[in-house]
Amino acid sequence: MKPEVTAFFDDATNTISYVVKDPKGTSCAIIDSVLDFDYSSGRTDTKSADAVIAYVKGEGLSVEWLLESHVHADHLSAAPYIQERVGGKIGIGDRIKIVQDTFGKVFNEGTEFQRDGSQFDQLFQEGDSFHIGQLRGDVLHTPGHTPACLTYVIGDAAFVGDTLFMPDFGTARCDFPGGSSETLYNSIQKILSLPDETRIFVGHDYKAPGRDEYAWETTVGEQKAANIHVGAGKDKDAFVEMRDSRDATLAMPKLIIPSLQVNMRAGQMPEPDEQGDVFLKVPVNKL
Repeated sequence: MKPEVTAFFDDATNTISYVVKDPKGTSCAIIDSVLDFDYSSGRTDTKSADAVIAYVKGEGLSVEWLLESHVHADHLSAAPYIQERVGGKIGIGDRIKIVQDTFGKVFNEGTEFQRDGSQFDQLFQEGDSFHIGQLRGDVLHTPGHTPACLTYVIGDAAFVGDTLFMPDFGTARCDFPGGSSETLYNSIQKILSLPDETRIFVGHDYKAPGRDEYAWETTVGEQKAANIHVGAGKDKDAFVEMRDSRDATLAMPKLIIPSLQVNMRAGQMPEPDEQGDVFLKVPVNKL
């Protein structure tokens, strides 16, 4: 089946969120939603999420899933906010437990922070399947960028999160805790083993040099032929050398500190204090 895919581009974080609809009904899933966050003031806003909600309501859709491709380091998830308004179960890969354990220590969360993935409604493993109405989705575990990265193959479409970008931009960084360029290469080969006509929807776009417009849809065949990091048969050793060298030059994403604390909690803020105020921590010299 060919799902109907509607994209929402967030200018502040270059994130693309997707509404994926069963073409034979009104059921849908929302993938990688965004909660707006102004770091300088510490204020959240729901403009991006409200646009998705308005679309869902306007089209008369029923939200069955709120899917996260991984624990994002560059934007905050709006999944709980959307769930309160239009429903849906929040899902992520079961290796979230590794991510929670790693960053629970980085942020000194203590024993009250559960590291078992229980903040999410569904933890997916390699080979799991789910349904959006009559539309079947299959789960590929595609780590490397993070240990918990998933690709959701829904009908003829694959939602790859940060694992792959558009062919002219390449692949995800691998220098976060738990990342691995060698593992990422293997995960990409798994994605590229899908049929060439499979549509690929990426999680971010930054407009590669020479391209004037943002883009987020490509195909497996196009990635195999033209991806600047892994296309045209580039081997693992060359990829690992390129990726590790490139990652050593990259700065941390500007929203990594708030994003990790919120997203490892399935989009929830840390518990408020006795006065009802919420605080995020800034670990010094830890990232």
